[in-house]
Amino acid sequence: MKQVHLYNKINFLPDNLRSEVNDFIDFLLSKKPKKEKESKPQFGCLKGQIVIADDFDEPIEDFKEYM
Repeated sequence: MKQVHLYNKINFLPDNLRSEVNDFIDFLLSKKPKKEKESKPQFGCLKGQIVIADDFDEPIEDFKEYM
């Protein structure tokens, strides 16, 4: 059924029946499965997966002559 036909049918209904149609649409929408929220990463979830080299703070050999 096209939306235009549905809209025209609803417009021909009396106000009390339009209210019932609105309630029924709300009911149908409430039955629709809700999307789950995306979980945020928790603090420390990457513990042990990232490694920093021991000489991280040491000057790079290519730049030693500039320092």
